[in-house]
Amino acid sequence: METSFAITGKGYVIVAADTTASRSIVKMKVDEDKIKTLSPHLLMAYSGEPGDTMQFAEYVERNIRLYQIRNLYALRPSAAASWIRRSLAESIRSRKPYAVNLLLGGYDTATHTPHLYWVDYLGTMTEVPFGAHGYGSYFALSLLDRYHDPEASLEEGLATLKRCIEEVSKRLVVAPGNYKVKVVDKNGVREVEL
Repeated sequence: METSFAITGKGYVIVAADTTASRSIVKMKVDEDKIKTLSPHLLMAYSGEPGDTMQFAEYVERNIRLYQIRNLYALRPSAAASWIRRSLAESIRSRKPYAVNLLLGGYDTATHTPHLYWVDYLGTMTEVPFGAHGYGSYFALSLLDRYHDPEASLEEGLATLKRCIEEVSKRLVVAPGNYKVKVVDKNGVREVEL
């Protein structure tokens, strides 16, 4: 029962994902980090089939790092999102498609703006002010639609995210226990506590 959320605000993107690794009705791990830091100002929350998610996240991380080494600068969030979308779209047309859903958050240091991209396993991508994946999205998207403010401070954004997590915990039958929350802004990526 994977759940991930992301929200943009004034100069930041907050990404949260549950830390439970499960298969069917069995909980295997409760400290899984499902948010991968791709570059100093780019992170990605992933969910889907366990093997696919790890393999695809590492593939993306290493290829974005390779681009940075070859070109001496990091990909901007929009370019990274386009490349990731294309990789998923190509994999869906292959014999071994990845069953991975992503929330890609980044801070563009050239334009000084935050960006959030919602990507699904079919290679569909769109830039959104907030997003969610998993069973928790059924409850969280309505809250995010009502309470999201693009000019909100980081504290207000964290409060909105906490409201979503509490709603999922209250309503979802098999609710995840813990969440890992990371923020990306002009200072880079860092982990925060709720």
